[in-house]
Amino acid sequence: MGTDTTDALEIAAALCRQFEGFVAEPYLCPAGYWTQGWGTVYKPDGSRVQETDPPISQEQADEWLIGELRNNYMPGVLRASPMLINHAGALGAMTDFAYNLGVPRYRASTLRKRVEAEDWDGARRELAKWVYAGGRVLRGLVRRRAAEAEFVQ
Repeated sequence: MGTDTTDALEIAAALCRQFEGFVAEPYLCPAGYWTQGWGTVYKPDGSRVQETDPPISQEQADEWLIGELRNNYMPGVLRASPMLINHAGALGAMTDFAYNLGVPRYRASTLRKRVEAEDWDGARRELAKWVYAGGRVLRGLVRRRAAEAEFVQ
């Protein structure tokens, strides 16, 4: 990613850190994936986090997070919505959304359609719908979507 995405990358990383939280040891996330650091499921070498992996430092977790955002999630969001290159805040927020839920979910969503139409009010309404896990509303997801919505304009 070029320097024109620096602000968006910082926004996405800050949102991820705030809502993922740092955990040094592998843990099973609510979606059932072994996860470590700031919500990392896939390590930089492409292998999945395993229950038996050793603890990592916060510095290592930061490197993993920035690498994932820069190399996987932000490019995936930009392929789906190239116009976001001109909207650093929204790009950062959609990158965080994709980190949380996956690029395919973003790509297939009505949220993406609202973003591409630059219907920012509609995009914020769509974000507010993505708060369920296991069929129930999670307070953490409500807070995360509200924080993302603040950058969508």
